[in-house]
Parts: sequence; structure tokens; C-alpha cells
Amino acid sequence: MVTGDGAYIKRINRSLILQEIMNNGLISRAELSKITGLNKATISVQVQDLLKDKLIYETQQEHHSIGRRPIMLSINGSVGYVLGIDIDFPCIQFAVTNLKGKEIEYLRIEPGTKDYDSIVQIITNYIQDFMNKYSDSPYGLIGAMIAIHGTVNNDELINFVPKLKWKQKDLKADLSNQLDIDIHIVNNANLSAYAEQVYSEQNDNLMSLMLTSGIGAGIIMDGQIHRGFNGYAGEMGHMIISPNGKKCSCGNSGCWERYASESVLLTELSQLLNQSSLTTKEIAELIAKNDSTTIEYIKQFIKFLSIGINNMINLYNPETIVLNSEILRIYPDTVDEIKSHLKSSISDYRDITISQLGMKASVIGACALAISNFLDISILRIPDSNPSTEQTTVNNKNPELVNM
Repeated sequence: MVTGDGAYIKRINRSLILQEIMNNGLISRAELSKITGLNKATISVQVQDLLKDKLIYETQQEHHSIGRRPIMLSINGSVGYVLGIDIDFPCIQFAVTNLKGKEIEYLRIEPGTKDYDSIVQIITNYIQDFMNKYSDSPYGLIGAMIAIHGTVNNDELINFVPKLKWKQKDLKADLSNQLDIDIHIVNNANLSAYAEQVYSEQNDNLMSLMLTSGIGAGIIMDGQIHRGFNGYAGEMGHMIISPNGKKCSCGNSGCWERYASESVLLTELSQLLNQSSLTTKEIAELIAKNDSTTIEYIKQFIKFLSIGINNMINLYNPETIVLNSEILRIYPDTVDEIKSHLKSSISDYRDITISQLGMKASVIGACALAISNFLDISILRIPDSNPSTEQTTVNNKNPELVNM
């Protein structure tokens, strides 16, 4: 049995009420009482505190029946803002949302360097600029959540980022020493999975596969991000599917991501077609033309992808597998072709889908988790604020000089 003093119980009730207001968009006091099981007096006291804190506001809903119009409660989105950052190479993404999860701005930069100290300074300058920009709101910029394409332990220390060659970095401390803001460091695949759960109304047992720079798996189990013993769960890209196979940057050979990640596809298909560097748009054109080399390579790519998916289904029994890949999005009948390779009589899942959040999944998931932390909400849903796919790119080799 869960026990606690009055302050603890009040906090639990506050979180529960905020959760229902957030997830319903608009809700009355009477409905809150019915859904939460809290009595009307408790609801009234909590709502008054939330109004005083400016976290919610009241509005009267239009209706055409006789009687008083119901007073509805809603989250005050403009009371504060959160910042999501996705650090990859060659691009770093930034997104700002309000407390309702609505995207306010988004941009990408190309810093032109992998040097850790240089990127720390670039990130510091951008965060400070965002803090200044939103300082007029009651809570200002509430926090920054940073997605890392590598292993991050439960203490938020970076163990290894293969693409950037970073090892044993304390990015949280290095930023916090220069900035007065709440900062958290999370694996990018975990944040992508969280974004699918929050923005796309996926279920509470899902697996999100990021196939971009490598392969990372974000796992949601019973509504919560599964991190594992040290926080390294989900490094599925380094599952060996071909002993003595292709050499991987992790030090092993035959890792899954050496056969089924977009970065490998782009490199190897370019070589097969004697092209310097194919883009996703050019591959889409080749698919549309039914280019035999391209189609044959992608079919082989999907076979290798399906091997890993089959292993994951047997290990975790997810209800939904979400694949985040621009190339799979443009290839016809991707899901049916993958399913055709999953012939195991013991594999069990409900659905396989292609993510609609794309490259922005991690950075938007970062914003959502920052909102959840600030409002102390355990189950967050933001179905009406799907992020825009529009992108603003800053091609600046010295982005630390940019003033927003």
C-alpha cells in the first residue's frame, strides 16, 4: 500500500488532475471528479492552486441547451516553453514547444565539426539565446532535453557516441556549469519512442526503430521508457546477425546496423550505381523509375531488417513496431514486404507502422519528456499538436555566432 504525508498526497492529486486536463484538452471540474475519483472539494482546492500558478485557465464552452454554460479547464500553453535538442552529425536540431506540446519553432544547424568542446559551446550559446527569447513568459524556458545518438547511462553520462567518437563525456555538467536551466541527457531512440507514444497515440507497449545514422531501438513497456540496468537498453544496432560479417565501428563484426541502416544503404547503393553520394530524393526517383539495381538492393536491405525485427519481437513481444526511415516511407508496400519475412510461428505482435514524425521524432520527443517532467505527468498524450514537417536550416560553419 502506498502511504505518504499530506504534502505527498496533494502532489499525487495535483499530478493526476494536470494529467487529465492535459490529455483531454478541455475538461470541467465535474468531469475531473468523475474520471479521477477525487471529491469535488479536493478538485476545487487543487484547481484554485493551479489557476494561481497560471498553469491552467478557465473558459466557458459554447452550447445550445438551456442552463448555465459549463466552465472548462485547459493547460495554459504560453505560460512556459521547453527546448528539445538532437545532437547528431552533420546536423543538430532544435525545437521549442509550449506546455501544450505545440511546436513554436524548429531549426537545424550544420556545425561542421565533431569536436566536443566546440559543440558544447555552440549548444550553450543556442540555449542561452532561447532562454533570452522566452524570458518574458511567466516560467520562461523551463528546461532543455538533449537527445544523444549513442549510449547514455542512468546518471545521464555519455558512454559512447560512435558517429562523433565521443567517449565518457559529462555533457550535462559541462552545460550546467554555464547555464541556469534544468538540463537532461537521454538516448535519441528512447525519445523517438516516447514521441510516438505521445504524439501519434501509439499504445503503451511499443518499439521504435531509428534507422538513420545507425539503428537504435526505443522501447516503451507498460507506458514507461525501458532503459535497462545501466540505461543502455535498446542498442539493437549492435546485435550480431552475421558472424564474421562486415566490420562495425563498435569493434565487433556483423552488427545489424551494418546491413539495415539508412547510412549504409546510401553509401552502398551509391557505390553500386557509381554515384558520389545519393540523396533520399534521388533514391525516390530511382524507385519511381523501377531501377532494377535500386529495387534489388532495397529488397535485400528489407530482408536484413526483418531478421532483426523478428529477433526483437521474440525478445520483447511489443504490440506495435514503429519504423523511422525516410527510405522505407517512400518505398511501396514496405510493411507488407517486411511482414512477409516474419514467418516464425512463435512471433506475436499487433502491427508494424512507418513513423510519420520522421527525423524530428527525437527532438519532439525531447520536448514532450521535458513537459512531462515539469508538470509531473506520468502518462502524457498530445494528439492534436503533431509537429510540422517544415524545417529551417542554418548552414553556418560558425553557428556559435548566430543571434536569434
